[in-house]
Amino acid sequence: MRYWAAAKAAAGTAEEPYAAVTLAEALDAARAAHTGNPEFARVLLRCSFLVDGAPVGTRDHAAVPLSQDGTVEVLPPFAGG
Repeated sequence: MRYWAAAKAAAGTAEEPYAAVTLAEALDAARAAHTGNPEFARVLLRCSFLVDGAPVGTRDHAAVPLSQDGTVEVLPPFAGG
C-alpha cells in the first residue's frame, strides 16, 4: 500500500506491504496496524483508492480483488490544480 499526503502522515510511512485478498481486508489490516493513531482511520474514510492503477470508485471494497504483488494507492482529497 502506498500512502499519499495526509494518509502518509497519519500512517507514519509512505508504504507498507499487505497480505489480503480484497481491498476491504487490506484496509482492515492497515487500520489494525495503526490503532495507535486514531487519525489514520479517520483519514481512510475520506480517501480514494487505486488498485493496480485502476480507480476503485464507489465499488464495495469487499468486492475489489487484490493481486499478490499489486499496488494499492491511498489518496486523500487534496487541493490544487
